[in-house]
Amino acid sequence: MNDQPTIQHLDVEGRPIAYRHRRGSKGITYLFLPGYASDMEGGKATAIDAYAAQGGRTSIRMDYSGTGSSPGDFADGTLTRWLEEVLAVIDRLAKGPVILIGSSMGGWLALAAAQARPTRVAAVLGLAAAPDFTDWGFSDEAKAMLERDGKLERPSDYDDSVMVTHKGFVDSGADLRLLDKPIAFDGPVRFVHGEKDKDVPARIAAKALQRLTSPDVQLRLIKNSGHRLSEPHEIAAILGELHALDLLVTQSGATA
Repeated sequence: MNDQPTIQHLDVEGRPIAYRHRRGSKGITYLFLPGYASDMEGGKATAIDAYAAQGGRTSIRMDYSGTGSSPGDFADGTLTRWLEEVLAVIDRLAKGPVILIGSSMGGWLALAAAQARPTRVAAVLGLAAAPDFTDWGFSDEAKAMLERDGKLERPSDYDDSVMVTHKGFVDSGADLRLLDKPIAFDGPVRFVHGEKDKDVPARIAAKALQRLTSPDVQLRLIKNSGHRLSEPHEIAAILGELHALDLLVTQSGATA
């Protein structure tokens, strides 16, 4: 996209949080939440922003502190801190009902934010959503290394970089566990998941589906797809689910 909104910053407890804000003419805000160590410039985020522009919707993309264009030390990042930043964006920037779109860890934060702001969040779209991955996403050996060294370094499956996970981040997951109790959100929720996702098994989305109190929760599995969900047919599936959620929110009268 050549007409991307400029990067701005929102102060959250002294942390300048980078965001791009496309202001639409209609009353729904799409808020995209990136995955762990990811940012707001990826293919899914920009595709959703372009879709918002076509439909006159407001779109906000953000980078958590210490990631992407947001300054700070990534080692200080925790789920509770990043959730605080998400809620600040909802409270201070978003207008009208919000559809949260969360990728991987962002899907976890989206569900937590929906619980925390049920009158603002109208719907949730989870993309390879990974709630509670600090519990199930690490082997006993990896957990022992985190305890011993305070961090875990692993080669990325997607490029030549090294993925670093810090103990403080993993410890913070205990405060935001969702899958061991009902997830109290009653709006529509859609999950899009790759059938062959090796990072976040589809059973995680299925368990979140069962835990949600909402009567309107659906899981869309894409055959042979993995975790990234960035191929053209996968983006098309994501935008199809977003379109359906937008219609539901509009028909509910929430945008009036």
